[in-house]
Amino acid sequence: MGPKGIEMVKDIEKQAWYGSLGRYFAKKSYEDEPLLDFAMARRKLPEPICSGRPDYIEGYWKAWEIAYRNAYVPNPASGFVSNFVDAAFNSSIFLWDTVFITMFCNLGHPYIPGIRSLDNFYCKQFDDGEIPREIVRDTGEPFDRWLNWRRKPLHSYFHNHYRYRGLFSIDPPNYEEMHKPDLGRTVEEPPYLTLDALNHPLPAWAELESLRHTGDTGRLKLVWEPLYRYYRALHHHLRNRFGLFVTDWASMDNSPRNRYLGSGVDISCEMALFARQLTEMAGILAELYEREGDGQRVRELREAQAELAEDARNISAAVNDYMWDPASGFYYDVMEDGQLAPVKTIAAYWALLSGVADEAQAASLVRWLENPAAFARKHRVPTLAADEEGYQPAGGYWQGAVWAPTNTMVVRGLEKYGYHQLARDIAVEHLDRVTQVYRETGTFWENYAADFVAQGDKGKPDFVGWSGIGPILFLLEHAIGLKGDALRNVLRWRLNPALGESGCRRYWFNGRTVDLRAVPEGDGFEVTAESDGPLTLRIEYGGREVSVDLMPGKPCKVRL
Repeated sequence: MGPKGIEMVKDIEKQAWYGSLGRYFAKKSYEDEPLLDFAMARRKLPEPICSGRPDYIEGYWKAWEIAYRNAYVPNPASGFVSNFVDAAFNSSIFLWDTVFITMFCNLGHPYIPGIRSLDNFYCKQFDDGEIPREIVRDTGEPFDRWLNWRRKPLHSYFHNHYRYRGLFSIDPPNYEEMHKPDLGRTVEEPPYLTLDALNHPLPAWAELESLRHTGDTGRLKLVWEPLYRYYRALHHHLRNRFGLFVTDWASMDNSPRNRYLGSGVDISCEMALFARQLTEMAGILAELYEREGDGQRVRELREAQAELAEDARNISAAVNDYMWDPASGFYYDVMEDGQLAPVKTIAAYWALLSGVADEAQAASLVRWLENPAAFARKHRVPTLAADEEGYQPAGGYWQGAVWAPTNTMVVRGLEKYGYHQLARDIAVEHLDRVTQVYRETGTFWENYAADFVAQGDKGKPDFVGWSGIGPILFLLEHAIGLKGDALRNVLRWRLNPALGESGCRRYWFNGRTVDLRAVPEGDGFEVTAESDGPLTLRIEYGGREVSVDLMPGKPCKVRL
């Protein structure tokens, strides 16, 4: 078919496909609060205190300034339904970028459209549940190259058309052959999107992170069906004969792993994570609907819970059967023939966040993190192990650079297995490194070198974007030490003596605004706290924990 014929097919398909987009998301038209400019927002956003590190404070406000520069009211022609913070990469919005953007924007909720940025993906969901990874910002249309216009069986645009991203030496994988009918997938039901657009299924993680900070269970009701449908679509289209999930270049554009894919350890663990997080969501929603007396919804959710829990167990078992190498104590991608791919990458650490690893496997992954020859470089954690062929000390994009999203995944995974000090060390180190580079360059970057304190040699500036995680989220959560659980209405504060006087004014959490200050006093602290709504504050320092019930109009003072 020539170019004119392809364009005719596209026009016909657009009419057929686009008319049913977003059917599972109840928000159908644009509705949002006025978008604040940075000068106005700065008077409302949390104001961190750390007298010993004024450079942290400077970087924090610069990151918010850039974020507001990249915040948008949608073009009416786009069909988007909410304001959003852009990925800061090009003229498109990206699903996995947006997931990580929401995580630092949660701290500015409701004064910046963080979690609502995902609405513009849910409203573009196809009727089989697929959600495009990349959507053009001005038009609201899925990125053209990732659309499966001819409704061919599952394939990768880059692999099959260009053998792109350094894949010239191999033939494109035969994804159709990698599937078997006994898995319930038939090639007569092809996806709307190419494999390039079906990776990193992480919005459920973003929604749960937001829920734990905002306490907004109403949003959980809104997003449950789009998320469940998305999971089912990926489970249908991407699961292969090993019970794993296929990927092509997995958004790690030039990684040496790409020539071997195959089944991705990241997408496979992410699907286990997705199933577990939907299981958790279903349980929360079932309790809400039970209190409301909606027995039918409760039964549906309990059935989904059981189904998803079984999926998570099966996927985890497949990952451990095929992707774990006991000899090296590491997880690897799997090639088309079922053999392990011979490249150690940060993708293995999705096995922690997803709960796939057992305690011994987690300990082995931690040993690799602590190995200076592999991942314990000057700026942790490089995306390619330093002892792998092709590692680039100056970054090389996905050939060894340090990225905010993958570091966030590693930190959260370590916390899940109880490695809290290592998680905090990596997060604060990342904050230190990006702050130093900010002081030298005046901005934040898409990625960073692992062997030097410098921006990555292949990366964009003003990347806030997901790089806001370091100067905003890691500052407040790991350096200053504030982390909330809105479902329990508990705010934890792990005091950090390295900061001197520390705390936060106007810390927003679960609909409350809290003022917190810790002043060094002898070998301890004097802590003052005040909240405009009831909550429990748990303060940790020196192996002690003090719990205080804060009430409106009743400031408290505690000595530790």
